[in-house]
Amino acid sequence: MLSINRRHALGLMSAAAGSIILPRISFSQAARPSVTIAVQKITNNNTLDIWNEQSNVGERVFFPNLWEGLINRNWMGDQGPVPGLATEWRRVDEKTLELKLRQGVKFHNGDELTAEDVAFSFSKERVFGNTEPKGGKTVFEADNKPVTAKELPAIVPGVGRRLWPALAGVEVVDKYTVRFHNATPDVTLEGRLYSFGSQITSRRSWDEAKTYIDWARKPITTGPYMVGEYKPDVSLTLVAFDEYWGGRPPLQQIRFVEVPEVASRVNGLLSGQYDFACDLPPDQISAVRSAPGLEVQNSTIWNHRVSTFNTQNPILKSPLVRRAMTHSIDRQAIVDALWAGQTVVPAGLQFESFKATNMFVDGWTLPEYNPELAQKLLKDAGYKGDPIPYRLLNNYYTNQTATAQIMVEMWKQVGLNVEIQMKENWAQIHDPEGVKGVRDWSAGNTINDPITPLVAQFGPNGEAQQKKDWTNEEMNTLSVVMETSTDRALRKKAVTRMLEICEREDPAYQVLHQNAVFTGMKSSLKWKAAPAFAMDFTTANWNS
Repeated sequence: MLSINRRHALGLMSAAAGSIILPRISFSQAARPSVTIAVQKITNNNTLDIWNEQSNVGERVFFPNLWEGLINRNWMGDQGPVPGLATEWRRVDEKTLELKLRQGVKFHNGDELTAEDVAFSFSKERVFGNTEPKGGKTVFEADNKPVTAKELPAIVPGVGRRLWPALAGVEVVDKYTVRFHNATPDVTLEGRLYSFGSQITSRRSWDEAKTYIDWARKPITTGPYMVGEYKPDVSLTLVAFDEYWGGRPPLQQIRFVEVPEVASRVNGLLSGQYDFACDLPPDQISAVRSAPGLEVQNSTIWNHRVSTFNTQNPILKSPLVRRAMTHSIDRQAIVDALWAGQTVVPAGLQFESFKATNMFVDGWTLPEYNPELAQKLLKDAGYKGDPIPYRLLNNYYTNQTATAQIMVEMWKQVGLNVEIQMKENWAQIHDPEGVKGVRDWSAGNTINDPITPLVAQFGPNGEAQQKKDWTNEEMNTLSVVMETSTDRALRKKAVTRMLEICEREDPAYQVLHQNAVFTGMKSSLKWKAAPAFAMDFTTANWNS
């Protein structure tokens, strides 16, 4: 039986398709230019609602150009907090955070931002539906309108409670002052405010929209750009909002165009049809860099690629089988083969930024590549070679299909029979009909604390448990510690145990590598890529 090593993994990719080099059209820069960006996908659910579009592709089109929060994320720097729609904030106590709003901020409809808009943006009507906070009851409701107004999608309250499990409400102190009240202590309140979802919308725009879809396809926000035109699955055009509180935006228009095929994105960039081409695999970098006037911006980001297990599957119900799967994968071989060494295998589902608060578990490593151990675990589990389905999207993630093909071969070498099932969209990936098995995912650090992604994605409110992929009683107990304890030593102990459970004892997922983003672009634009999926087109990051 042929073993899988780094050389063989590289060989599996020897037939990777190249790009046809077409003539390029020169770029003529206007006084305030417009840009066209080719992306693999614009949104997953065909809305522009931050709570309905919690995805890597959503991050790219939303931040920091369209949506803004009270506290913003430092996209071009350390990804930490910076003042946004709030100029300052302070802790009142372990459960309460007070913020002062920036005065004179305009929404895209011309209204001034006030505390009422903030309270609405975190109301039951907008986000939480009929859910109640853990450890208490809702207080300080923005109004008494029925929760069913606008037919809020069922997914939104669940996603809202992933990030804000214990938020009891937002108190309007005065026109420019709000207080966030939690039902339990929480050391991460500030971080939650700059995480994906906690951005602010106009109360009046929601009231005036006839339906949720009408609002969600043209949300009224405060960002430097506003929605000009949105054609789901085709394009999104953002136009400059010249009354932006941060000053006149540098671009007249940003147009995202959905181009699923890598070769088409690259050829469009080479021909001058696009100014940017996103999600390039490393094997396409040389074609772009060798073309006159083009360059590639790249960076590792605060996001890890993972694959997750569904324990409703009778085979994967056994932790021994899942452990065998994690020990069958040579992660470094995948990085060498598909990423040209331009990313890394991380220390589990944690990020270097956790070290700033002493929440990084030093010495932790992913399960070792050990085919012999994997075979022993399968024998102990009584595995007989029954097929395990692997639901797969066609390169939603960079190199996704190639990675899956290599992993299937590695699993095959130890006797695991994993069968790829190609799907067209996330709805098909999560379809409860049929037998589930393995699926791909990614996990990001959005608030600089292990609560994301460990608790937010794999805890009792996380998607993995909401979709009944996996659950663990001890993990759920530790999640409460992470969400409510102010004892950092106790939280550090909880994180260490959670990693042991989720990655070694009762695997919920397997980490593959840290994600990296490669963006081809015209060098004349003098734009820099953030260490994130987000594309920053604010004045500070535009030097043309």
